[in-house]
Amino acid sequence: MIEKAKTLPADEVFLDLEDAVAADAKAQAREQVADALAAPGWAGQLLGVRVNDWTTPWTHTDVIDVIGRAGPSIDIVVLPKVTDVSHVHALDLLLGQVEAAHGLPVGRIGIEAQIEDARGLTNIEEIAAAPRVQALVLGPADLMASLNMRTLEVGEQPEGYDVGDAYHHVLMRILIAARANGINAIDGPYLKVRDVEAFRRVAGRAAALGFDGKWVLHPDQIAAGNEIFSPRQEAYDHAELILEAYEWHTSRAGGARGAVMLGDEMIDEASRKMALVIAGKGRAAGMRRLGERFVPPSG
Repeated sequence: MIEKAKTLPADEVFLDLEDAVAADAKAQAREQVADALAAPGWAGQLLGVRVNDWTTPWTHTDVIDVIGRAGPSIDIVVLPKVTDVSHVHALDLLLGQVEAAHGLPVGRIGIEAQIEDARGLTNIEEIAAAPRVQALVLGPADLMASLNMRTLEVGEQPEGYDVGDAYHHVLMRILIAARANGINAIDGPYLKVRDVEAFRRVAGRAAALGFDGKWVLHPDQIAAGNEIFSPRQEAYDHAELILEAYEWHTSRAGGARGAVMLGDEMIDEASRKMALVIAGKGRAAGMRRLGERFVPPSG
């Protein structure tokens, strides 16, 4: 699986020391993960490791062993079950010591904080603002258990909840905290890995809100995830058109106007900000513009 992961078109790959590893296999897993992350052949993805959470006896050794052996290759440490900002502060301090001890730039390795219970969601603003945090990640299964949701299907609506989205509040809390601190918001995994259409449906809700991505558990989910979290071609083309038109109209040559008509649509500074979001996502996804270009009016 590790060798295959090197070839996959995912933006980030992390190797897991937490829920995917039984207690008796933790020590062996550390060695395998460190060796794999330090090995050549990765295709430019962000590389990370998910360590065990601070309520376990393994976190300290996870960080020291893996970062100590593979630190130059590691971009991210995923910290699960973050319930309080002190969890992030502890990891930040330990990472700084390990980085310094191994001659690595102190502070280079980022942290992705998983929000997995009601307490973590309550403390999310402080967690999002903590040192090194680059993303908030929803841990849906543990969160559902924490809330006593009446379902065993991770990401699906609980039986009897037939109006709206049972996860909307959770998703918006994560999204708002992330945006307020200039970091990414990432939706958690969908466990039925063979049901790509269900993955599309669940991922589409997070993408519509503005989430930056979603975890995948299987290569079959990657293409769908990349498509869903990229803008639609029509939206990308229109965003680029708005940016072109607004740049010209606000210039001296265009009359230095802040609110103008583009076809039958009024555009202004708020329109430009919205268009920047869509255009930025499209450019990051490598999309090519296919729609019309803005032509300044003659005369």
